[in-house]
Amino acid sequence: MPKMKTKKALKKRIKVTASGKWMRGSAYVSHLAPRKTTKQKRQSRGWTTVSKSDYKRLKDLI
Repeated sequence: MPKMKTKKALKKRIKVTASGKWMRGSAYVSHLAPRKTTKQKRQSRGWTTVSKSDYKRLKDLI
């Protein structure tokens, strides 16, 4: 049976830390910024960890 291929779209959106945690970008950042509060935009910057339930779903894809 051949190896599973990595889903390239997911690979580009996930970073793996040295301890093995998966980091992802925040949602709702890409457009319609004037409607969002300053607090919402500020807290959406940077990276957040992938939740356990999402990790279980995504680990077969990467």
